[in-house]
Amino acid sequence: MDRDRLLAAAPLLAAALWGGMYVVSKWGFSAVPPLTLAFLRVAIGAGALYSIVRLTRPTRSFTRREWRRLGGLAVWLTAALTTQFVGTDLTTASQGALLTVSTPVFVIGLGVTALDERLTRRRAVGTALAAVGTLVVLAGRYDFGTLAGGTLLGAGLLLFSAFCFAAFTAFGKPLVRRYSALETVTYATVLSVPLFGALVPVELALRPGALESIPTTPPVVGAVLYLGLLSTAAAWYCWYKGMEYADASAVAAFFFAQPLVGVLLGVAFLGETVGPGFVGGGGLLLLGVYLVNGDAQSPTERSETTRRPADRDRVEGAAADEP
Repeated sequence: MDRDRLLAAAPLLAAALWGGMYVVSKWGFSAVPPLTLAFLRVAIGAGALYSIVRLTRPTRSFTRREWRRLGGLAVWLTAALTTQFVGTDLTTASQGALLTVSTPVFVIGLGVTALDERLTRRRAVGTALAAVGTLVVLAGRYDFGTLAGGTLLGAGLLLFSAFCFAAFTAFGKPLVRRYSALETVTYATVLSVPLFGALVPVELALRPGALESIPTTPPVVGAVLYLGLLSTAAAWYCWYKGMEYADASAVAAFFFAQPLVGVLLGVAFLGETVGPGFVGGGGLLLLGVYLVNGDAQSPTERSETTRRPADRDRVEGAAADEP
């Protein structure tokens, strides 16, 4: 059970890797046009994930229905990142930070309504504490007096992005349980590459000369590789890995750790400072995540992890073949 609980906390590592993007952005990857950057990020991540799957997993034969589900995840993923990049460009940093952390709320809502998950009291209290702690941390990092500086369109796009990533999280769970986190995230990411690629010519047509002006300095190259290998391939795998052992609504709480890690890395690598609010907010956040992780496995999930693998595959296979 301790091992299962540890693996259920794998999304915490994903949140840490996403928090690292704050520091990486300071090293210059903003020089790449946003949708082009998204394409490079996903293409590198897809290549890394697919190589690992081919080396470590047997060849799968997905049903037509499962290919449709994987394609649906790819669409949600493309919509999430695209609207996030564009929305961020149209808003202030404080707006972006606040609206992005609405993702766990959408994940919980979809988990309860679409996946029939049970929102326990401990999980609800833990999520609420993590949310409050996150807001306190962000209050010490941003000037919320600038919230009106962005556009309504930008704010709407960021909220839509949060919902799309929540859908990518919740609707991936049936395939994660049927196969594995690695295979599900790999094929969803691979299918999203041409979708992102179709957006690049449009962006470059609207920004003539943008491609030629991209610097190929070590910080920019390193930033792109970080985005592709760590914040995409590794982070998305860890995010889905948690759902092999926990409900989507439990995994959602780990998303709140992203800004906390970003601030800590800013202190470590950029010489930034933090105030007492960071300590208090960080404490609330960690307490909330601890409560959620302690309640990570629902009764249904506990019975799944104790069932013999052959029995689990037979039951899930039958469920997948239902019309």
